[in-house]
Amino acid sequence: MSCEHNPSIKCSCTYSCENHAKCCECVAYHRDMGQFPACFFSAEAERKYDRSLGALISDRKAG
Repeated sequence: MSCEHNPSIKCSCTYSCENHAKCCECVAYHRDMGQFPACFFSAEAERKYDRSLGALISDRKAG
């Protein structure tokens, strides 16, 4: 699958990495790590950098 950087996408991740604004690369990376990408989280929860399922569930319950 080809995945190009798309500058028109507003990436919600505040962590600087090589997959920033490359959605398919980001999702694949986090999937392989057993995590979820930043765009699944609220802005407050995203800044904690905890990409676990537990953090996602807690964030969704809080929102």
